[in-house]
Amino acid sequence: MNINSPTFIFGFFLVLFVAIYSIQYLFDLRKIKKKKTDSIMVANYVIKKFHLDPTKINYKKELKWMCLINSFIIAGVGTFVSYIDTYIFLQLGIGFVLLFLLIYALYEIYGRHLKKLQGRDE
Repeated sequence: MNINSPTFIFGFFLVLFVAIYSIQYLFDLRKIKKKKTDSIMVANYVIKKFHLDPTKINYKKELKWMCLINSFIIAGVGTFVSYIDTYIFLQLGIGFVLLFLLIYALYEIYGRHLKKLQGRDE
C-alpha cells in the first residue's frame, strides 16, 4: 500500500481521531461524574465567551460535541501537517497557525449554536 494514497491518509486520520476522542472523552467524563465541571477548560471558554447559563447546559451531551470538535481539529491538523513534504519547522509553523484558526472558527460556530439553543440571540 502506498503511504500517500488517499485511503492510507484517511485511515491515518481515522485512527488518530478515534484515539484522541476516546482518551479525551474518558478523562472529561470522569470530571463530570465527580461534579468538577469547572475543570473542563473548553466548556468554561465557551460559557464565558458567549455569556451562557451554565445551569442550562447538559454537560454529558455537550462533552460529546466538544470531544468531537477537539478530535477533528487535532487529527485533521496532525494528518495535514504530516503529509506536507517540507522542512520540519515550516510544518510546525503551519500546524500551529492552522490549529489556532480551526479552534477559533469551530468553537465560534459551536458557541453561537449553544447561544441559539438557550434562546439568547443578541
